[in-house]
Amino acid sequence: MSTPARVPSWQADLALTIIAVIWGCTFVVVKNALGGASTMLFLTLRFTIAAAALAVIYRGHVTSVSPSSSRTLRGGLLAGLFLIVSYYLQTQGLRFTTASKSAFITGLCAVLVPLLSALVYRKMPGGAEILGVLTATAGMALLTIRWDNLKLEFGDALTLGCAFGFAAHIIVVGHYGRDGGYELLSLTQIAVAAALGWASFRWIEIPRLIWSPGLVTALLVTGLLATALAFTVMAWAQQHTTATHTALIFSLEPVAACVTAWLVDGETLSPAGIVGALLILGGILLVELKPFGVRPHPS
Repeated sequence: MSTPARVPSWQADLALTIIAVIWGCTFVVVKNALGGASTMLFLTLRFTIAAAALAVIYRGHVTSVSPSSSRTLRGGLLAGLFLIVSYYLQTQGLRFTTASKSAFITGLCAVLVPLLSALVYRKMPGGAEILGVLTATAGMALLTIRWDNLKLEFGDALTLGCAFGFAAHIIVVGHYGRDGGYELLSLTQIAVAAALGWASFRWIEIPRLIWSPGLVTALLVTGLLATALAFTVMAWAQQHTTATHTALIFSLEPVAACVTAWLVDGETLSPAGIVGALLILGGILLVELKPFGVRPHPS
């Protein structure tokens, strides 16, 4: 496998920044489109569009067979499973919570990765990681819990489940992506997510699809930009920048979601919610920057 030509790291960081903004903007796009489609059917169409686009983009890369192809396919199968489950929980949660809160809770996956890695690699989290998790947990409590009855809202609970799923997805992709062949891994996981969606949407929900310009726009934006393009750019950019840079840049996603939700729908966070959101971002920074010099997990 040939070594990719090096490009300046700022170009990779800029590309990842654009992806983070695109992902942040899609929270409000998806929430506003859910009135015209049931959750799993919407995701099935989204991943089908993305898989078709990736099949065209990677057509010259996925036909060759290498010794690592079977391992990459296994990784793609597992990653696709986590992907469709996580997106279902996130999208279904958006029906019951705001786009801003959904984005910040989803961002918790960055601080959950070290915890899940500790189980997978049997290595205790470091001090910065533990502090980051505690800080982000306090932020989530301020952002999501109704203090009049100490109740976690249903939509927020679903989104928290998606954060665990995305953290597991990150670990799987990192583990199986070490051998290269990111094209096959990317296409496989998206195609598996689409296939699982087609196989399950009829018994998970009562299918509903009301075509409208908003729904079509949401499917094209999420399928082509937020899935096909995003996964392609991620695979390319992570060859030219560090994992820490990538994680830090993606912490912009909930910020972009909050700004977009305010501009489009007038969503605002309560004072406690703002403090909670800042604590979540602080927890992410602690985990990724590791200011205490703790070595990262092998994930």
